[in-house]
Amino acid sequence: MKHQAVSITVYGANKVCASCVNAPSSLDTYEWLQAAILRKFNDSVKFLYIDINIPTKEQKHQNFVQRIIEEDLFYPVILVDDDIVAEGIPRLKPIIQALELKGLK
Repeated sequence: MKHQAVSITVYGANKVCASCVNAPSSLDTYEWLQAAILRKFNDSVKFLYIDINIPTKEQKHQNFVQRIIEEDLFYPVILVDDDIVAEGIPRLKPIIQALELKGLK
């Protein structure tokens, strides 16, 4: 049985979050995460990177960017579908667990 694709959205910025000194950039994190996840789950996962400093036309993303700013979330903020699974410096294990809870193996 083939599962419906799960999406991972990474919200971040070119500059590193002030609280995440010495951490990789959001885009570097996105690329690392994409490579790691695709090795395990192949094409069952769709990826999207949203730069919080570049306006987007999709209201859903505009609203979440506003939330990041208002709640002072550490970026990158990583969502599996619409659930936050990591912020700041992410760890792979909780992200993998979230994907497995969605039925991916």
